[in-house]
Amino acid sequence: MKKYHIGAEPSRIDASLIEGFGAVEVATIGHFRHRGFVSHRLRPIAPIHGTLVGTAVTVAIPGTDSTLLHHAISAIRPGDVLVIDRLGDTRHACLGGGVAFAAKVAGAIAVVLDGPCTDAEEIIEVGLPVFCTGISGITTRLNDLGGSLNKPVSCGNVPVMPGDVVMLDNCGVLVLPPDEAQEVLVEGAQRQARANRNRGRIEAGEKLGDLSGASKMVAAALE
Repeated sequence: MKKYHIGAEPSRIDASLIEGFGAVEVATIGHFRHRGFVSHRLRPIAPIHGTLVGTAVTVAIPGTDSTLLHHAISAIRPGDVLVIDRLGDTRHACLGGGVAFAAKVAGAIAVVLDGPCTDAEEIIEVGLPVFCTGISGITTRLNDLGGSLNKPVSCGNVPVMPGDVVMLDNCGVLVLPPDEAQEVLVEGAQRQARANRNRGRIEAGEKLGDLSGASKMVAAALE
């Protein structure tokens, strides 16, 4: 039985999606979509600027082993987001300063890791945005246990396919199938354009409940 399962290199997402989603906040899409949002357990180890958008390259590696992760760095292209499924392990850090540096040089724009990292200060110095569950001093090793590259994975309770659109900002991570992305972008861009439209009116004395219609709903329910 094969230990390593390697899929085809995923198609890169269209440049227009990168540009379009780059102007939309993840939370804006959260106003109308419910699927694809990675668990809030995964947080950025340092604040990031704006919205990052890239193509998912997926890796799944077991507990103590990071052999395939080291190999996977060679599969990263500029603009990719490395999505790492730790197959349930929450103890061992597979990503530290050295691996983050290699991924950054290869062109990764971010890493989404369903587990802890180590060397947080060094990763921040490298300048690679990393979403993970926390920090651990116990690291993986090259144990040659197997895993998968560019196959379907699960990360933060979300299924991720190689080639999916990955959006990241300080509110979290959103994964979108490419065939749904354009429709989501149209709605998201429209809502983003309307964001904060009521600030001036609220500042002038109008009430949020009146502007949103919430107060009218409450009044009707109390009649």
